[in-house]
Amino acid sequence: MPRSTILSAANSETQLPDEVLPLLKTATRLETPCGAGSVVWRVWGQESSSRQLAPVLLLHGGSGSWTHWLRNISALVESGRQVLVPDLPGFGDSAVPAHGTDADVVPEPIEQGLQVLLGDAICDLVGFSFGGMVAGFLAQRFPARAARVVLVGAPGLGLALEQAIRLKAWRHLADPAQRDAAHRNNLAALMLYRQDAITETALRLHVANVLRDRMKGRSLSRTDALARALPGLSCPVHAIYGSEDALYQGKMDALEAVLQQAGNFRALRRIEAAGHWVQFERAAAFNDALLATLNAGL
Repeated sequence: MPRSTILSAANSETQLPDEVLPLLKTATRLETPCGAGSVVWRVWGQESSSRQLAPVLLLHGGSGSWTHWLRNISALVESGRQVLVPDLPGFGDSAVPAHGTDADVVPEPIEQGLQVLLGDAICDLVGFSFGGMVAGFLAQRFPARAARVVLVGAPGLGLALEQAIRLKAWRHLADPAQRDAAHRNNLAALMLYRQDAITETALRLHVANVLRDRMKGRSLSRTDALARALPGLSCPVHAIYGSEDALYQGKMDALEAVLQQAGNFRALRRIEAAGHWVQFERAAAFNDALLATLNAGL
């Protein structure tokens, strides 16, 4: 059985921005095996969720953690869903996987954890960026687990950028102000479209997350690995992307064409004036779109 604790004020995560703490206090922390340690999960809605609605599994992006979904969890819980959000292996508080350092080795420890936490219950899989690849691979390898897949800003679709996104190095910088300036630059280059979205909360979340990234050398995002998996998915596939996602500038029509390779592709929803981290930058619009997607066909 997994260990279960309600996170306390003494936990190291109290160093995260104030916006995190009220949500964190309502989470149940669970651990399931991974490599030499554990996958750490946060779970909401265990007692309040509707048995008629599938649990929602939220899978965060690369160099991230559960906090990539900070502004989306409450809306899902209020809609009657149980919400499970792991720190993916090698990120956040979770141990690295036993073998490998990319999205293709993550589905197995996540499925093993779901077996412990939910048994054979079917789930809605919602994956952001790197987590979108994980969601696709998970649904491909364990089709009985997936009620549907929702891809959010997922790469691995074989659509190369005409000009590479240039991120600033920061680990060599000793001055905290210089490091923060580099992180703000990187948020603007890759994650967020509007300058006013690069708030102190966004910065502090990003810094806390990148410091705990131990999955180095990832490269599948620059391939068509997810595109090749899509035709093998038996569940409905949906997508929600920011209209200004830095990974798909000028390629939204091409993106939709690739997504249609999924045999049961339903729709691509575009959130206007939003970048890659769409669920944080335009949370209300994203939450409306996600709930509409999850409730489709109910």
